[in-house]
Amino acid sequence: MSRIGKKPVPVLSGVKINVNGQHIKFEGPKGKLELNVHPLMKVTYDEGKKELSVVRPDDEKFSKSLHGLTRALINNQIIGVATGYTQVMEIRGVGYKAEMKGKTLALSVGFANQVVVQIPVGLDVKVEPGVGDITGKVVVAGPDKQLVGNFSAQLRKVRKPEPYKGKGIRYEGEKVKTKAGKAFAGAGAK
Repeated sequence: MSRIGKKPVPVLSGVKINVNGQHIKFEGPKGKLELNVHPLMKVTYDEGKKELSVVRPDDEKFSKSLHGLTRALINNQIIGVATGYTQVMEIRGVGYKAEMKGKTLALSVGFANQVVVQIPVGLDVKVEPGVGDITGKVVVAGPDKQLVGNFSAQLRKVRKPEPYKGKGIRYEGEKVKTKAGKAFAGAGAK
């Protein structure tokens, strides 16, 4: 049996759950989320123990793979509505900056024009000033782990960190390998 799939999912305090067949609704202090479970998986909610359990129909390879996945998705939704997820993006480079313009994020990252990124519904995005060589920070927060991760990856893709000076947009704490660059022209010319 799947080691992850067979573990029951504890329901955190303040989270309300409604299981209706293959459709599960989660409600908590950080928001509301919904999840449609694959038809092969059966989800049961034990209100006494305050936990959800996922049961698979057989030991086929496909069922085994869905078992752990379904349990992990349910756990992510519960944590999301209870505490939420946050991803901090660092902007590095002279003149590089980000600013909020209504429901969009305008990035000035070395292109001739600003890159305007639409903020998805359900996300809270804030721009903070940077410290040292970090020229700014973008804090992406929301209850949906997948949405937070996708939007953060979309921001990073606008201007990936380049390998010589490390300028660009990166995740907080991300290590970027830098190259040495060209050697001095007259050093080995004899």
